[in-house]
Amino acid sequence: MVKSSAVITEGTPLSKAFGRTIAYMVGRFGRAACLLAVALLVSGFAVGDALAQTETTGAAEAEEVSDVVKRVGGAALEIFEPVVESGLHGFFELLDKQPFVFLLLALAFGYPLGRVKFGAISLGATAGTLLVGVAISLTAKVAFDMTYSIPGLVSTIFLLLFMYALGLRVGPQFFAGLKSGGMAFIVIALTVWSLNWIIAFGGVKLVGLDPGFAPGIISGSYTITAVIGVATSALESGAWTPPEGMSVDQVGANIAAGYAISYILSSIGIILLMRYLPAIFGRDPAADAKEAEVQMTGGATEPVPGAAGSLTLGFSPLDIRAFRVDHDEFSGKTIEQLFGLYPRAPVLRVVRDGEVFEPADNPTIQKGDVIAVRSDVNEMILKGKEIVGPEVDDPVARNIQLEAADLRIGTKEMSGHTVEEMNQLVGFGLQLKAVFRQGQQLPLGPQTVLEFGDVARIVGPEWCIQRAAKLVGGRPILDTTATEVMYLAIAMMIGYLVGIISVTLGGIPFALGTSAGCLLAGIFVSYFRSRNPEFGGPVSEGARTFLQDIGLNMFVAVLAANVGPKILQSFQGTTVIWVAIIGTLAALVPPFVSFFIGYKVFKLNSIISAGASCGARNSTPALNAVCDESKSAVAAVPYPLTYAITTVLALIGGYVAMILS
Repeated sequence: MVKSSAVITEGTPLSKAFGRTIAYMVGRFGRAACLLAVALLVSGFAVGDALAQTETTGAAEAEEVSDVVKRVGGAALEIFEPVVESGLHGFFELLDKQPFVFLLLALAFGYPLGRVKFGAISLGATAGTLLVGVAISLTAKVAFDMTYSIPGLVSTIFLLLFMYALGLRVGPQFFAGLKSGGMAFIVIALTVWSLNWIIAFGGVKLVGLDPGFAPGIISGSYTITAVIGVATSALESGAWTPPEGMSVDQVGANIAAGYAISYILSSIGIILLMRYLPAIFGRDPAADAKEAEVQMTGGATEPVPGAAGSLTLGFSPLDIRAFRVDHDEFSGKTIEQLFGLYPRAPVLRVVRDGEVFEPADNPTIQKGDVIAVRSDVNEMILKGKEIVGPEVDDPVARNIQLEAADLRIGTKEMSGHTVEEMNQLVGFGLQLKAVFRQGQQLPLGPQTVLEFGDVARIVGPEWCIQRAAKLVGGRPILDTTATEVMYLAIAMMIGYLVGIISVTLGGIPFALGTSAGCLLAGIFVSYFRSRNPEFGGPVSEGARTFLQDIGLNMFVAVLAANVGPKILQSFQGTTVIWVAIIGTLAALVPPFVSFFIGYKVFKLNSIISAGASCGARNSTPALNAVCDESKSAVAAVPYPLTYAITTVLALIGGYVAMILS
């Protein structure tokens, strides 16, 4: 190799060192790899002035890499140089141009803020994200006259993902919850709606606020933006005429002002209220949530098919132990023959002179073989040595991976057999943990009769599970981290389309709403999956939890960006104070009263009463706060019913409030 003379351009020591590094990398790893590596380095650290030629072969290649450094570094400087030069103004301008950065910043600071405890109280991730987002958007407006605007499609997508994921979580309990507390839920919904309307409309009249504030406060305190549309339609249609000296635009501004102020205050206040309301009444949220789950599952000990934690292995009285075959009773018999003789102690592996023989090949046992047996630990300890031979510590024999699966009995030929008979037919190497019929766990015993359509939860080696599946005519659903996106997309699409169907009565449009539609889609998917685990494809619990968490908080971050600056439009005299007081009372008093009625009058579980009140108040973030505090999603069971009732009534109430203004 011939060395070329080194010529390094003027620059800092860092530039020289970086140049030599590039030259070395070109000679050591080649041009293509270095181009990629340098591009990644520069995009991460914005190093743009490293120009060098090489002391080894490949001067032309090093120069080409340097060109990449300049181009990528220049692109990075185009983005960050204005921020550096103009300081905070440039930073907020960057957030305006790059709304995705705004959203991530709100999440990055909102989550830790939500974990900070003020005494025994913490905001939670949702309220923390909302506060951070509002603070950023307000600062941009006040200090630099920037008004952030993020497309509503972004918030819609994340909200619908959250609602669908939540529906998947509570579906199996939904219909049981309706049966147990339907009338109480209806009363809770009517209580919240009527009190909200009385406080908002009566408060505006009492303090003499201008027309438009009442429907705005109803909309904001209820966090139902559609009420603004209904009230505005009353103006545009001529159903209500502004008084002399006031224009339609002024009334519209009052609606927006009442909405903005009460929305922010009610969004934060309802989260804190509902998060700690059960504890205020002396209840332990986590304990009450567990009690509610037991009530709604009829005392079942296993989660229904498709539910969170349904396919965890958990504790088992069975274990895999290894024995060396010494007795003639075992020697000379095949695996199938031994299973016929000892059905409760199947042989899952045979090791002979270090070679592994799987039971699927039905090998013949010989003296000196090491066999792995899965059976009741107590029985093996007492009888294993007597029947087989001495127990040995052989990791090769005992290293058998166990899986949990839900398997539906799909052939009528298998219907009518008892558990004991099914064990003889298909139970090789399997433990039966639970049996479900129409989503309900059955009491399990040797004489329990299994029928077509029942779902058996089994644990064992995968090949044993697949063997049983062929015999019973079903497809086993194994514990998996994969999520079937196709079914998710279809279900959400159907829920969305159902939600946008609108019927207009007396000039007022009535619709279920896309968020409620996707919630119900998730409920029905999980409900039917509890009856047939093959329905709707597998959904990883980790993926479902992530969708639920990120979906709601991204929605809240978008909301904070768009609504925050509008607060300033109403900072005039004492109006803002009255709007804040009335809006806060209209948002918090009704759910407090409805919780009291549900808990004290109807004797509902405190978490169920809280969930019903959250739905009646149309507050998904508050529901999430209750679920977070109780460490359970059972509060969402009554949510869709009360949510649907009050959504319709709130639209009527907003229209009437505008007419009576």
